[in-house]
Amino acid sequence: MGVISSLATAWRSLRWFSRNLMGDSAYENYVRRHEMVHPDHPPMTEKEFWRSRDDFNEDNVQSGCC
Repeated sequence: MGVISSLATAWRSLRWFSRNLMGDSAYENYVRRHEMVHPDHPPMTEKEFWRSRDDFNEDNVQSGCC
């Protein structure tokens, strides 16, 4: 494996880690799982998904303090 190939692999791994850590791939993961578990009805739109996620997080605050 050459240096360029190793760098490309490292870059892809770092990008994957960053996207998952920051939650950027949450909707894609949701759609993938929804298609497997609930194939009988369509998934939420991306806008609906993020609204639902934000609403849930606002209602279920998990403070790291005290």
